[in-house]
Amino acid sequence: MNDEQRRIEGIGMTSARTRERLVQRLIDNGISHQVILDRIRRVPRHLFVDEALQSRAYEDSALPIGHGQTISQPYIVALMTQALVDGKGIRDLGKVLEVGTGCGYQTAVLATLVGTIYTIERIRDLSRATRNRLSDLGVHNIRYRHGDGMQGWPGQAPFDGILVAAAPSGIPEALLEQLAVGGRLIIPVGPPGGQELVRVTRGATGLEQETLCQVSFVPLLEGTG
Repeated sequence: MNDEQRRIEGIGMTSARTRERLVQRLIDNGISHQVILDRIRRVPRHLFVDEALQSRAYEDSALPIGHGQTISQPYIVALMTQALVDGKGIRDLGKVLEVGTGCGYQTAVLATLVGTIYTIERIRDLSRATRNRLSDLGVHNIRYRHGDGMQGWPGQAPFDGILVAAAPSGIPEALLEQLAVGGRLIIPVGPPGGQELVRVTRGATGLEQETLCQVSFVPLLEGTG
């Protein structure tokens, strides 16, 4: 194994055994989609956090990534991905919008399950670093944009799925308008301490909303940084 392979595979606290314990914890908590579990197993989460935090990368917890942002808890990443893709194939999810690229971990987990991900990040430095990281890892079905996630990506709409990695106080109307018929929007909504993860499905006659669980996300902010 060369140095680059060692960097990606991880050693010690980032070993395959450590990853397998994380996957088993997700199974115990109700994650059943086998492709998602395999992605959690394979995506090198330690490369998405600072070196000082790499020994904690395969804990089921959120971690800081700078700029006041976090890498989401693996369970929440798996849950949101499962809520978006369950019962659907790549042909059903040809175009997916991700609001809040962050460090790119959610993007990497989702990438093999959909056709193309259109991902928006409001913080320019995060967007640039994540583009380089995912390219190095061979994840190429991504289109990047530095912009205001509240506005979505009108020029590429409609989307078969929309996944939002930060919490607005209410669901942005622009995102609902950009959801295709049959599409799903997965989004945390509400103030800190009172957020709910919801799934909105656009049917032929309107929108259907369901609450999945209580969550805690950084707020979704307007504008760019």
